[in-house]
Amino acid sequence: MKRILICLGAAVAMVSCGGKVIEADVAVIGGGASGVTAAVQAARSGADVLLVEETPWLGGMLTSAGVSCIDGNYRLRSGIFGEFTDSLAARYGGYDKLKSGWVSNINFEPKVGEEVLENIVAGCGTGVRLLRETSLESVVRRDGVWEGVLVSGEKRTAFRAKILIDATELGDVAKMCGVEYRVGMDSRSLTGEALAPEKANDIVQDLTYVVVLKDYGPDADMTIPEPEGYDRAAYLNCCLNPLNVPERHGRTLWPPEKMLAYGALPDGKHYMINWPIDGNDYYVNTVDMTPTQRDSALNAAKLFSLGFVYFMQTELGFRSLGIADDEYPTADGLPFYPYYRESRRICGKAFLTLDAVASPYTYKYPYYRTGIAVGDYPVDHHHLRNPGYDNLPDLHFSPVPSFNVPAGALIPEDVPGLLVAEKSVSVSNLINGATRLQPVVMQLGQAAGAWAALCVNNGCEIDDVSIRDIQRTLLDSGCYIMPYLDLPKTDKFFAAVQRIGATGILRGIGRNVGWSNQTWFRTGDPLLYEELHLDGFVQDSVVTRLSGLRGPVTQEGLSELLRPVTERYPQASMNYPERFWEESGLGGYRPDESLTRLQAAVFMDCLFTPFSEDVDYEGNFVPVYGDDDE
Repeated sequence: MKRILICLGAAVAMVSCGGKVIEADVAVIGGGASGVTAAVQAARSGADVLLVEETPWLGGMLTSAGVSCIDGNYRLRSGIFGEFTDSLAARYGGYDKLKSGWVSNINFEPKVGEEVLENIVAGCGTGVRLLRETSLESVVRRDGVWEGVLVSGEKRTAFRAKILIDATELGDVAKMCGVEYRVGMDSRSLTGEALAPEKANDIVQDLTYVVVLKDYGPDADMTIPEPEGYDRAAYLNCCLNPLNVPERHGRTLWPPEKMLAYGALPDGKHYMINWPIDGNDYYVNTVDMTPTQRDSALNAAKLFSLGFVYFMQTELGFRSLGIADDEYPTADGLPFYPYYRESRRICGKAFLTLDAVASPYTYKYPYYRTGIAVGDYPVDHHHLRNPGYDNLPDLHFSPVPSFNVPAGALIPEDVPGLLVAEKSVSVSNLINGATRLQPVVMQLGQAAGAWAALCVNNGCEIDDVSIRDIQRTLLDSGCYIMPYLDLPKTDKFFAAVQRIGATGILRGIGRNVGWSNQTWFRTGDPLLYEELHLDGFVQDSVVTRLSGLRGPVTQEGLSELLRPVTERYPQASMNYPERFWEESGLGGYRPDESLTRLQAAVFMDCLFTPFSEDVDYEGNFVPVYGDDDE
């Protein structure tokens, strides 16, 4: 009934709009971190894109919410995320200049980030039609096309689009379309995660109303008036100071100057205040609030952040630091909205959990084969401001390897024509602590844009697009689909290693190292027979023979093992084996020489062309061979 009412409301609104209807191939609702990359990738792939943003700025949490210190992926600068960081480095004079605050290796002023994103979108020319300060009022899918109504002030505009992408901060479009979703902590019985609570609850991560402070000089007194409801006690343990109450939470406390340097920006006079330890984190679940309720709750969060600023000025001596007057075009100088760490999470075709990330090769579904975005940041949850903090699981940097996000996490179970990005993809509450971060979200948007364009270009539905085609498009666009640190994306063998990794023929090794999660393909290591996983790519007789082999593999050994394959793969007849080794760039054919894993990957990529075999949303593929039948 709810979905029927939504559809009827959209239909009525369409009729009442009148005037010209905007026609687009792809409509992206939300111009945040994922919305920008979705629109740009879709436009670059030939689609006509409508991009709708409710604020005057592009960039979402990167800019509009003020979180201009990027978490993770410093060595995995994938796709448009890499373009963005490269532009920042050029703007400030190199990557070393971006290491201004100790929370991140990539720091920038929000207004600079917004300008960079504006330029990236502008580079698409007429391929992206951008509507600012506009929101989606209603939408309905009719005859395979989305028909919706946009609102900007008193103006209403109708649009039609083949594919709809939800890139909003809280998954508002998914809800409007009737998508089933979850909010809060998932139960252990649902996810299988040992760290999950026994019963589900509606507890989300703390949000933060970020403040950008500016140093106005040693003689300036920028102290703000005491904010309404100011509670001095809330901030006593933000850093080492005479007011500390050590028993409060047991976290490490830093000197005040160290706390301030956390978000120091590269111009030398601005500071991002997004401090998690008794700072300006604030607990409230606004996801399913009414607009009036949300406005009230966010005003309280804003006052809480101002209270922290007031504490810093009056108790810690930072009187010369005031709210920046040259960042945001808002009346109070604060960001357009808070940093939401958590939103609705759709029930999708794939469901990424902490266990799937921790053990990708032994998990019940080989999701890693379907990866469309990579991340290397720890599982970081913010709950210190929750009144029930002491009873929550310890989720502070749960150790996992680096990971990829499966394609099926972007697709709702039961609503066709819709892709979901930003923080609303189908993941568990626990692993959302790693997938919510800026680099991952930007990649999710790029994947959604690539997917949408493939639908448009092929005249098909979302479910009909090959996952391998999506991955191929992303690789061609300088993206990672496997989180390997061995090869930069500029290496001529990068794509081959990514493809072989995404089949599982050769597997990387992942580990957690402090704040960094890592996965290595080990390109320079000798290949061992026991590391080959050829099921589905060779005859059963070859698999049986392989099971009895151990130790290093030579060029001749691999050639002989795979010789039966040449009869089934036409491309192998030209390149097997001598000509291949002469032309590949890996060196000539030396039969007795031990193979490196890189050499083997490139060889088998040429032999198998593994992306010619598609995978489903669970990562399963239809084997090329079953039982020998000849």
